[in-house]
Amino acid sequence: MTTSYDAAMTEPAAAELTIDELARISGATVRNIRAYQSRGILPAPEIRARTGYYGPEHVARLRVIQAMQAEGFRLEAIQRLLERPEGAAEEILKFGRELLDSFGETTPEFATTAELAERFGTPLDPRLLRKAERLGLIRAMGENSWEIRNPTLVGAGEQLAQLGIPLSHSLAVAERIDHHTRAIARAYVRLFLSDVIGEDGKRRRQRDDWERASEALQRLRPLAHEAIRASFEQAMGELVEEQLKRYLNRS
Repeated sequence: MTTSYDAAMTEPAAAELTIDELARISGATVRNIRAYQSRGILPAPEIRARTGYYGPEHVARLRVIQAMQAEGFRLEAIQRLLERPEGAAEEILKFGRELLDSFGETTPEFATTAELAERFGTPLDPRLLRKAERLGLIRAMGENSWEIRNPTLVGAGEQLAQLGIPLSHSLAVAERIDHHTRAIARAYVRLFLSDVIGEDGKRRRQRDDWERASEALQRLRPLAHEAIRASFEQAMGELVEEQLKRYLNRS
């Protein structure tokens, strides 16, 4: 399958361009192009008669930057990748795509404020909407329009509302879940980076190193899910038993 990175490397490059022409061809803004230059991830143009001219290498580099941004990489990560020895960035980017695909976001849904209120069976307090947005559950897409970034969690909140549980209580639980799952995710990332990839990350890796890391990644996801599920089930069992004993002792 052709990726955006592959396309960026094979599309024909343009001849000499001014910054405005480069922006028009690439779809980037002049402001972003200047920002890339200031960060050192886009080479400076050749200056002639006080005008900067960009060549094919600038077009190719800009397309790679855009492709990597489209696949979820931040500028800091892009800069580090592009500073790697020749050929290393492509291998790392390929692995990065697999990593993002394995633990990427679910497919979002979209709804208006009225539709969300209908789903939860009550008018939505703006403060609760802002809290849901801070937790990354939803994202404003304009006036009274929302992107549901995590349909599974929002759907769980909807079912809790049907059981009579207030949305404010569900969001409080969601906040605790977010806090703890992020801590678990950080622990797994540290484990993967230190024990699979190598903690220093500085030596140049061969192709088979990245292939082994990719294989390990495919095994990590189900292991992480199973470990979290098993731990949650054990904790829930113990807590339910504890609460049941308290209830029986009071009756």
